[in-house]
Amino acid sequence: MSADSLSPSADALVEPAAPAADGLPEVVDTVAVAKLYGSPLFELPQDLYIPPDALEVFLEAFEGPLDLLLYLIRKQNFNILDIPLADVTRQYLSYVEQIRSRNLELAAEYLLMAAMLIEIKSRMLLPPKKTEEGQEPEDPRAELVRRLLEYEQMKLAAAKLDQLPLLGRDFLRAQVYIEQALKPRFPDVSLDELREAWLEILKRAKLTQHHKITREELSVREHMSLVLRTLQGRRFVEFHDLFDPRRGPQVLVVTFIAMLELARERLIEVTQAEAYAPIYVRLAYQPA
Repeated sequence: MSADSLSPSADALVEPAAPAADGLPEVVDTVAVAKLYGSPLFELPQDLYIPPDALEVFLEAFEGPLDLLLYLIRKQNFNILDIPLADVTRQYLSYVEQIRSRNLELAAEYLLMAAMLIEIKSRMLLPPKKTEEGQEPEDPRAELVRRLLEYEQMKLAAAKLDQLPLLGRDFLRAQVYIEQALKPRFPDVSLDELREAWLEILKRAKLTQHHKITREELSVREHMSLVLRTLQGRRFVEFHDLFDPRRGPQVLVVTFIAMLELARERLIEVTQAEAYAPIYVRLAYQPA
């Protein structure tokens, strides 16, 4: 049971309720001192235990080992180019010990930096060895100083960037539409929209089509002459050979009427050998 699970609540007023089936006492117009898992609690338990780490207050927050090391140096006004490693390491290890007792995973990076400080201090205690060229050896603290200076530079730059006004946090962008031209600007039309518009026009055109009928001048007498000219010099001609389907139904009708007129005037004869036999047409016999 944690301390935040017993936080007082303003909405913990309990309405009058009927006696519970499990034998709990009836509660009428009583204010709960806390809520435990959503249920009102009307008196604190006698065996309540609050762990020591239920409430923690962090006075300083560091973003990593370099941040802590830089904080210890700047807090005591140490020269970053001449770091007193003994004092800094002692303070650093005391802080790491506090972290390790609470969060071992978080203390892993800080322990690595502490090992590096101890290694640098041990190298400083050894007598320096000159290089083959006779030059003085590099200070063991040089690499650590370089990293601290770079980190401090980046930290100051980040702080300056954070102080700049930020859109959505410090100000909002105002959007105002101003008409720059008197001529209105029409929206762009895509190819798909243009194609759909053209298909719609075609569909409407099919619904409004008109069928125009023209009158063709056909002469029955002229077709009577054509039939006689076709039968001239031939003994028999089949009935369907006198018609040309390619010229359309109008010509076929006029040709048939012309044939009937010739038969009525006894200028042609229409014969058939037997039922369902082919029909033949020939010129009528005329005595000399």
